[in-house]
Amino acid sequence: MNDDVSTSTTVEAIVLGASAGGLNAMIELFSNLPVDLPVPIFVVQHTRPDEESLLAELIGSGTGLNVVEAEDKIEIKPANIYIAPPNYHLLIEDKKTIALSNDEKVNYSRPSIDLLFESAVRVYQSNLAGVILTGANDDGARGISLIARAGGITIAQSPESAEFKVMPQSAINTGNVKFVMDIIRMSQFLTELVIQRHQNQRLNSKD
Repeated sequence: MNDDVSTSTTVEAIVLGASAGGLNAMIELFSNLPVDLPVPIFVVQHTRPDEESLLAELIGSGTGLNVVEAEDKIEIKPANIYIAPPNYHLLIEDKKTIALSNDEKVNYSRPSIDLLFESAVRVYQSNLAGVILTGANDDGARGISLIARAGGITIAQSPESAEFKVMPQSAINTGNVKFVMDIIRMSQFLTELVIQRHQNQRLNSKD
């Protein structure tokens, strides 16, 4: 496990899971990403099913990226952050649209990080980065393993920097997390990973 950004993978999307302590971590992470990020970000943050979600508003106030609560069949666009609404699973149907589901809870959670990651792997295959942040359960560990097996990029917040260590540590314990880092380094890493690869892609297309 290291934070060397050199990789041949071209990332077309980022999926991120968080639970307890996730709001502060995401605000810090997203506020340090470029506003012209050429990929979409899909987020599952565990929330109480009966409360109005202010996540999109709170996160959006600290970043130039467009942050929206996901809606069924909404069109996927780059430089957008799509937040799963309370009590709905967030799924990626194809590279164009999102689906919401109120199927049974997974890992006692709806929305489920594992289900988001699983749907993303089906669509983006190896062209995907999966991120696990702070949290107090093991949701996302199975999903991060699926991303790794598909050849995608797997990242976890370093447990010592996380407000709640269980979720990132559970992901790391699978042996399928390639990169472990704190939030500031993670924002730099994702920027380098996505921007650099897309710039190289454009240059290669001109050759």
